[in-house]
Amino acid sequence: MSARKIIIDTDPGQDDAVAILLALASPEVELLGISCVAGNVPLALTAKNARIVCELAGRPEMRVFAGCDRPIARPLVTAEHVHGKTGLDGIDLPDPTMPLQDQHSVDFIIETLRTEDAGTVTLCPIGPLTNIATAMERAPDIIPRIQEIVLMGGAYFEVGNITPTAEFNIYVDPEAAKIVFGAGVPLTVMPLDVTHKALTTRARVEAFRALPGRVGPAVASWTDFFERYDKEKYGSEGAPLHDPCTIAYLIQPDLFSGRHINVEIETGSELTLGMTVADWWRVTKRPANAQFIGDLDADGFFALLTERLGRL
Repeated sequence: MSARKIIIDTDPGQDDAVAILLALASPEVELLGISCVAGNVPLALTAKNARIVCELAGRPEMRVFAGCDRPIARPLVTAEHVHGKTGLDGIDLPDPTMPLQDQHSVDFIIETLRTEDAGTVTLCPIGPLTNIATAMERAPDIIPRIQEIVLMGGAYFEVGNITPTAEFNIYVDPEAAKIVFGAGVPLTVMPLDVTHKALTTRARVEAFRALPGRVGPAVASWTDFFERYDKEKYGSEGAPLHDPCTIAYLIQPDLFSGRHINVEIETGSELTLGMTVADWWRVTKRPANAQFIGDLDADGFFALLTERLGRL
């Protein structure tokens, strides 16, 4: 089978970085480019961090684009309290020497979807959905050309991690999320309910650290840094690797299970702003618009991730 063509839209973030590394190490996917958005840290840092990750992986030819520097209708909310002031705190890596592309991320997404055969490009947003929604609004002709969107965001049972009711990526730009969830594109969602099962343990982190080369030890160092937040917040043994779940799903979907349900985005309530109202039990008659993932084989996920990181 030919590799699946993807665009990663991202706001690195240590777990975003691991998702990029997994994609770069996996022949099942062909990464056409990396589109950056403001989220975990401001845009200048996310665009810098994406290039740092590409150079770490030995892939300086990968094209990296900078996109929207703020949400569609709200001030930017960032997450340095989780990811550190750089977004990649945990290990000192050199500044990138590879160039940032001149083209805006939104234009790159539009051009790619118009140029590639219809139904052959999958979008993998693992940050706020600003770039994706802006592209859809600016060029609605691209919407039916998208093969699938596989995103990290939202929650059902886990509810929220930035507010009591909202997951960070959706909360940062709920208007953008509403556009994407309402676009009619085949949509697979990795919510907190599944990503919180992709939990690091000391043995899993040490397996990364023991890998040859620079990549495994860097991932272990990142994990050492950001798991402190989750350990303190949740009392968990480690930290969830949220964003790599999207790429792992594309490579080995049988690791995951979920339900095709209706998911709506709350944009009008101060109390529940950014909530993914997921009809898990199908108690409404609203049509299903998303494959909402609820479970994964965590051992299989970490075995895949460790094996692939060892290739870089």
